[in-house]
Amino acid sequence: MRAASRGAITAIIIAVIVVAAAAAIIAFRGGGPSATTTTTAPPAPPATSPAAKTTAPPTLRLTGNLEEDVVNIGRFLASHGVHVVKYTAFSKGDPNSVMRVYAIVEAAYRLNKILEKHGVDLRIEVRPVFQRGGSPKAEDILLAYQQGTNPDIVALSYVEIPVLAENGAILDLTNWVSKYSSLWQDFYKALRDAVTYKGRVWGLPQDTEARPLYWRVDVAQCIKEKTGKDILAGLAEKIEKGIVTWHEIYEYMKLAKETGCAEWGIIHRKGSAHPDLIQFIYAYGGRLEDPKTGKLVLDVPAVYKWLYTEWKWARDGLIPENMMHWDWAKQIHPTVVEGKTLIFIGGTWHWTEWQTKPYYTDPKTGEKRPLTAEEVKKYFYFTLFAAGDHGDKPVTLSQPFVWVVASNAGHDNPKYDELKEAYRMLAFLLVVKASDPDINAIHSIISAHLPVRHAAAKLLNDKAWLEKLKNLQLDLSPEVKKAIADIVKKTVNDINVEFLAKASKMLEWTHLTPKNPYYGQLAAIFADAVDKVLRGELTPKQAINYIIQKIKSDPRLAENVEIVGSIPENWKYP
Repeated sequence: MRAASRGAITAIIIAVIVVAAAAAIIAFRGGGPSATTTTTAPPAPPATSPAAKTTAPPTLRLTGNLEEDVVNIGRFLASHGVHVVKYTAFSKGDPNSVMRVYAIVEAAYRLNKILEKHGVDLRIEVRPVFQRGGSPKAEDILLAYQQGTNPDIVALSYVEIPVLAENGAILDLTNWVSKYSSLWQDFYKALRDAVTYKGRVWGLPQDTEARPLYWRVDVAQCIKEKTGKDILAGLAEKIEKGIVTWHEIYEYMKLAKETGCAEWGIIHRKGSAHPDLIQFIYAYGGRLEDPKTGKLVLDVPAVYKWLYTEWKWARDGLIPENMMHWDWAKQIHPTVVEGKTLIFIGGTWHWTEWQTKPYYTDPKTGEKRPLTAEEVKKYFYFTLFAAGDHGDKPVTLSQPFVWVVASNAGHDNPKYDELKEAYRMLAFLLVVKASDPDINAIHSIISAHLPVRHAAAKLLNDKAWLEKLKNLQLDLSPEVKKAIADIVKKTVNDINVEFLAKASKMLEWTHLTPKNPYYGQLAAIFADAVDKVLRGELTPKQAINYIIQKIKSDPRLAENVEIVGSIPENWKYP
């Protein structure tokens, strides 16, 4: 018995250490500075409330009526002596995307009000952890899951779903989602597809976006003054119709450079080919997946054209040779917002990021500051991502973020083995509530991501509601108001709402990258190849052979990637 007791004590000590170190572990070895973490916990209703009921329902089940479901689960847990349930919500993104975690905080606040209304002696607390960066990676979440230190709810890219699903790290939500069919049907179809893998539903959509080409109006005006050529005249329509392709754009970029109107013709992301640069494959008429086999595809003609395009730019000094290693905050964004490039391949979220981050050096003061909404509208014209060749189609690419629920959701709570189904259901209901139209619309507006629900999109045209948001007169939790107050001041205005309405139409041309477990590896090889052609270490033809060699040298990739087509010998660029 003493040995057993010592074992139990040791287990408790380890658990305490794990909880204490959670903030560090949850950073998953690559995050930026975390947002201030808070706890959402309205005062618990008195246990002696006349309306209080602690009798557990005969069985745990979801009905699709949110109020009824949360009350039943609350009473079930309270009847087992649990009166506080704690969860951690984790995500990453640009500075304005904090609602990826604070939406869960707001959901807890709203569910707690329902519990209080019904006199249920239970409250939900959510610890939000938000970091700068791209999507949380499946491999990092999986490692934490295996160690038992993972967050309960994560907002991440939909492409991470397969790895987490295949390894049992996230819940299959299909049966529960079927109970909430009206919510499910209100999500845009492409986004429902994004959370569906092998016929099962693994999450709920959180946000989506488009990836436009941003054109500097002042640089284009400079070109017009020096050459008489008005490159922006009807440009959006010309790109939409395929009249202006990357061949014509090359000439525009050369004009910007040769006239001295800009230092660079084009700037794009660093580090990764996914998802921004992957657009080139679709723009050149290529594909990434075979729907019949489910295998990935190396579309040699399209990838070759993409690599040649970047190689040509670098050789002609239109893009930095070390582009893939530039710093976002110190090099990429300052170059864009200060008009040192004609074109930037960006995302809709950058529209408001430029209004909240001090990337711009004010020529009058010499100080760094954000752009105003008026300045962003003045300086930037945006279009679809152009077709590669004449006869191809313009594109954009969406990488929806989705909420997934860990298979061990609620694992830090009492009696977990006994009550885990209730904890899991409650975590799912948090995600359901976080999908409320107004919560999604708030995130859309302040982060310049596009709404994922029809009901949320309608709110963008509700002037009265927008005015309340602008003045933070909505019924939101104090924690959420504090977290978004500064962002709201800088982003909620008619200019940004108009931008979102126009950008939403780009989804008609959108593509999604494959939800294949090996896609990330293939995309990483593409990024390596882009870096090498930009630097001139490989010719485009050598880079194709390099990619093929990398695929064939990995047995898993060799089995899961089809290599189709050949290098187009007679193709020329521009």
